[in-house]
Amino acid sequence: MVYPFPDAVIMIFCKAPIPGQVKTRLMAGLTAQEAASVHRELSIHTLQLAVGSQLCPVQLWCAPSTGHSFFQTAATDYGVALRQQRGEDLGERMHGAFCHVLQDHAYALIIGCDCPSLTAADLRQALLVLDGRYDSVVAPTEDGGYSLIGLSQPVPELFRGIRWGTSCVLQQTRERIRNLRLGGYELPEQWDVDTPADLARYRYQKNLK
Repeated sequence: MVYPFPDAVIMIFCKAPIPGQVKTRLMAGLTAQEAASVHRELSIHTLQLAVGSQLCPVQLWCAPSTGHSFFQTAATDYGVALRQQRGEDLGERMHGAFCHVLQDHAYALIIGCDCPSLTAADLRQALLVLDGRYDSVVAPTEDGGYSLIGLSQPVPELFRGIRWGTSCVLQQTRERIRNLRLGGYELPEQWDVDTPADLARYRYQKNLK
């Protein structure tokens, strides 16, 4: 396949849908199995989005290992390369992934698996700005984090000492981008599925389609 952004790669960061280990905040109203099923559904949606956009190669970065049956099936069904997440925290794992892929690609995106508001147009815009004059791109989320980050070179300072899982992630990242004098671009604000209210929103909007 000839991609419009052959020098780029989209990395999907994904946990295996193991009950009790994913979407635990949804378990106030769901069983562990039901929460894992939601995670699986959102992950498949993300795979379909990234692969279906046909913008560039897609890699699935897996935790805790690439051996889970969900990942093996995804590799077969969607033709994505599987990669192992490595590191003590999310920042270390993301930085390691960027270091790995930017050896062979000019720029790259990392996206999570729980942001149904991201569109193919958002992915294209992110790649366009990295292909232009920007060093970084993020897609802010309503909860103070981000659902997408893209870089044209590894920047370890963007991932060290960040309070992951809090409402400070985006603010801290913006400050780092500004202090490092990186060319930064922000996509429109997104929303992800973490809480029962988020899940209700997702299901409502899904039913509208």
